[in-house]
Amino acid sequence: MSNDLSFNLVTDPWIKVLKKDYTESEVSLNELFSNSEDYLQLAGDMKSQDLAILRLLLAILLSVYTRFDADDTPYSWLDLDDKWRVTRTDNDGFNSQKLKLENTWRSLYDQKAFSKKLFDYLNLYQTKFDLFGEDPFYQVNRQVYDQNVPENKKVAKGAGTVSVKQINRLISESNNSPALFSPKSGIEKDSVNNAELVRWLITYQNFTGVTDKTKVKSKDKFSVSPGWLYSINPVYIKGKTLFDTLMLNLSLVTNDSADGTNWLNSQRPVWEYDDINDYLQQRLNGVYPDNLSELYTVWSRMIHIDWQNGQPVIFSAGLPKLDSKKQFLEPMTTWRKNKDGVVYPAAKNKNNINVAMWRNFGQYIRTKANEDEKRIPGIVSWIQELKKEKYISKHTNINIVTVAMISDGNATSQSPYAEITDNMQAKAGVLFDDEPMLENRWQDRIEKEVLLTQQVANYFYWFAKDISNIQTHSEKKKSNDDWASRKVAQFYDELNQPFYTWLSGLDLSQDRDAKTKEWRETLNRFVATQAKNIFINATADEIIGGKEDNIFTIYNKLRRNVYVCLGLK
Repeated sequence: MSNDLSFNLVTDPWIKVLKKDYTESEVSLNELFSNSEDYLQLAGDMKSQDLAILRLLLAILLSVYTRFDADDTPYSWLDLDDKWRVTRTDNDGFNSQKLKLENTWRSLYDQKAFSKKLFDYLNLYQTKFDLFGEDPFYQVNRQVYDQNVPENKKVAKGAGTVSVKQINRLISESNNSPALFSPKSGIEKDSVNNAELVRWLITYQNFTGVTDKTKVKSKDKFSVSPGWLYSINPVYIKGKTLFDTLMLNLSLVTNDSADGTNWLNSQRPVWEYDDINDYLQQRLNGVYPDNLSELYTVWSRMIHIDWQNGQPVIFSAGLPKLDSKKQFLEPMTTWRKNKDGVVYPAAKNKNNINVAMWRNFGQYIRTKANEDEKRIPGIVSWIQELKKEKYISKHTNINIVTVAMISDGNATSQSPYAEITDNMQAKAGVLFDDEPMLENRWQDRIEKEVLLTQQVANYFYWFAKDISNIQTHSEKKKSNDDWASRKVAQFYDELNQPFYTWLSGLDLSQDRDAKTKEWRETLNRFVATQAKNIFINATADEIIGGKEDNIFTIYNKLRRNVYVCLGLK
């Protein structure tokens, strides 16, 4: 195709947004940052795509506002080159630097608008945001691609391609495995306009899988990256408007690192590399990003797009998987320990796909029980810092959202299996209560109620299991366990909304004992209703029962256990 072609992300519309009148629109980067207060949220093709694009937007904001304050003045502790990249930084006086960065955040937040320097930055790097050209966005040119793949995988050979329908995560169809349930059919699966292609290109770099087999040349063997966001349990904060969402996730000071120090490292998103080969070499050397902008724009694939008759032919070569062990720079994830006590980003899988956020409350919010052993998402720590410094009010509603794309669990493909979203909302003063008596803090009380609820669910499991034992006249059949497990899953599914409603209604001014009792009474009524739904369909066998129990004695045992567990009088 002609080298004169251009589709520039800075000036051409490609980002889907939802406006305040609930209509959708496509906007450019310039339009989005100019009018973000007028948009409710990103409104892309799927929530995982919105998350990937949100991180790209944050990388841009971080690259500007860690170098310039809200008045567009460079920070005194930095020296910048003609591309505004940091050439020198004075690491003395961390607290002073932290205060100035937080003041920048507060100024932007209060004025509900971004400064001129942001748009100057986009103009400075505009050529790097073009889908076409010598330095195409999120791609490499043909020469670079051919330099970094084996001889038999060069562009002229036509090998190592992925189709549009494969990077489109609504389809995720390889040439060998047709997608049965697809929003497009036939040749339409590979039909895409430039705006769609950009959105899916960003998404694919974050949620990739390992179905493609071409790798970047390397002296050492390596495992191919499935996409960084595929490897974590993504968490972010959703605001009332897109501007709020951007600001609440704009962590200008990151307090967590592998060695417990504070991060004030120079930002370096992928487009700031003069020579993309330098970036590729860092990835091959196993260098983990030391700054958020680079982490938010990390590639899983070296991609080259060859245009033939106006249609993209996508060449893809795998890059090494990032080592996620103790990589605490990532702020948008929950964490877990393996059996050796090593901390990794948690990741959803097919086995826990239906577990709602509130059931793991302590993974998201710091409580007395987990403050020494568990890590919480860095983005939640950032919000806690904003509340502590009174940059946001204790009455501010904090909406914690998780968006995860679940793989099929097949190590040779890791193709998308399902997308899940969940959220829990509460006031900042409740989630980050600083009441002097630790046991009286709301976050600790909430965690206690979560644990009590889990105990009640356990009692309900045994109730269902006992019913099933009577039905089958056996205590050993696996089908009894399966039936009881399905009933508990249904129990939790229907309990999600009551718990979230209770949580979002909590306030610092309320009587804490009364609100705790309110939840326990709600739970008690809920258990009774769920049990009666089984009870009313009782068979003759269940009514008569076995040697010791029938449905009435089993029901009474459940009610007694729940009543005692919840301490109701």
